Amino acid sequence: MSYTINGKEIPSVAIGTWAWGGGTNGSKMVFGSKSDPDTLKESFDIAFKNGFTLYDTSAVYGMGNAEKLLAEFADGKDFIFSDKYTPMKKFSPETVDKMYSESVEKFSGRIPDIYWLHQPRYIEETLSYLCKMKKDGKIGSIGVSNFNFEQLQLANDIVRKNGCTIDGVQNHFSLLHRVSEKNGVLEWCQNNNAVFFAYMVLEQGALTGKFNSKKKMPIFSRRGFAYNKHLKKIEPLLAELEEIGKKHKLTVSQTATAYAISKGMVPIIGITKPYQAEELSKTVSEKLTKGEILQLETTADETGITVKAGWE
Repeated sequence: MSYTINGKEIPSVAIGTWAWGGGTNGSKMVFGSKSDPDTLKESFDIAFKNGFTLYDTSAVYGMGNAEKLLAEFADGKDFIFSDKYTPMKKFSPETVDKMYSESVEKFSGRIPDIYWLHQPRYIEETLSYLCKMKKDGKIGSIGVSNFNFEQLQLANDIVRKNGCTIDGVQNHFSLLHRVSEKNGVLEWCQNNNAVFFAYMVLEQGALTGKFNSKKKMPIFSRRGFAYNKHLKKIEPLLAELEEIGKKHKLTVSQTATAYAISKGMVPIIGITKPYQAEELSKTVSEKLTKGEILQLETTADETGITVKAGWE
C-alpha cells in the first residue's frame, strides 16, 4: 500500500526525531539517556541510504535541537519534511508565523511537506490560518495530531469550509493503545484519503523486548515513570511478539512495527542508533497475517494495560 503527502510518495515508515537533542522534551528527560550527535548522524545516513526519506520533527522536540540536527543531517538531500505548530497559551497569527518562520529558517527556507496542528487547541482559528498558509504556498499539506474523532470531524469541517483538506492524522497508536481504531479515527482516515501516522508504536521501548520486570527503564526518566510499573504485566505480550516474530525472522521491535504497517498505517519510529536504522529495512518487507494481528491484539487486551500519555 502506498501513500502520498504533498504529491510525494512516502515510505512505509517515518523516522521520528523526538529523542534528538535535550531540554524538557529531549532525550535525557524523556528517555533517560543523552543523544550523541555523531551517532545520530550515522543513524540518519544509514536510514536515508535505505530509503527512509520521511522525517517527522517539531519545534518543541529537544527545545529546537531536533530541528537543528535534522536540518544539518538532511542538508542537500531530497527528503520529505514533516513539522509541527504547537499551540501556545493564546492564538494569534503572529504566534503561528513566529514558530513557523523559526522552523523554516533552520531548513534554509525549505517548507514543510506536511505541517501539523500539534494539539487540539484553538482548532478553528489555527486551521483556518493553516489553510491560508497552504494557499500562500508556505506549507504543502495540513495535518492534525492528538485529535479524537469529534475533534477530527470539526477540523475537517473547518478546513473544507476554507477550501482545504486534512491530509494526515498523527496519533498515539500501539498494541497497548488502540484508541484511534476504537473511536473511528483510523476508519475516517481510510475513507477520506488521509494518512494515519502512528507514534509511540514501540511505547518508548516497552514493546522492544529490551525491558522487562528484571531489566527496567531508567528510573529518573519520563518513560521509566510511565512504563516500569507495567513491565511485568506486558511480558505475555512480549512473548507473543517474539513467537510471531520468529516466523518472520523479525525481532520483537520489528514485529511491533510490522503490526502497525499491517494495520494500514505509517508508523513513526524514533532512531538514535545505527542498528535501529538497519533493522527498519527488514521490517517494511514483512506483513503479518490477519490471524497474527488478532492473536497479538487479544494478548494485548488480556494484559489489561492501556498506556496513555500525559498530554492525551
